[in-house]
Amino acid sequence: MRPIRSILAVAVAALPAACTHDSFTPNINSVAGDYHLQSLTTTDLGGPRDWVALGATLTISLAPNGTTSGRLFMPGGGLGGGDVDVDMSGTWTLAVATVELNPSYDTLLRDVTFIASENRLIGDHAYGSSGVSVRIILTK
Repeated sequence: MRPIRSILAVAVAALPAACTHDSFTPNINSVAGDYHLQSLTTTDLGGPRDWVALGATLTISLAPNGTTSGRLFMPGGGLGGGDVDVDMSGTWTLAVATVELNPSYDTLLRDVTFIASENRLIGDHAYGSSGVSVRIILTK
């Protein structure tokens, strides 16, 4: 019985720490900042593709005034297998906990709706009947 009490005591002690993430309320100032690509995965009929493992990078700064800056690089990610290397200047919006990016250059980021959490943006998008989907995780 003693091990169960010990485990329960540790779990109860950790509960307040675990709940602190639930208190995050997205607002312009808490979401604004410099983000880096943690994960970028696309899935199509050929299966999943891990773009970070293939050398993709993304840095994007979300300014409190609603503007963005940064760079997206995806080796072999363009039409015909060319590299994608684009400036991420544009705008961003926050509505409740969702973030939408509108870079001046049309990239897959325009289609993805991100959910804001503390120091992280997670976005998913499925492209209708094509069977293609994308998942992106950005971290501060």
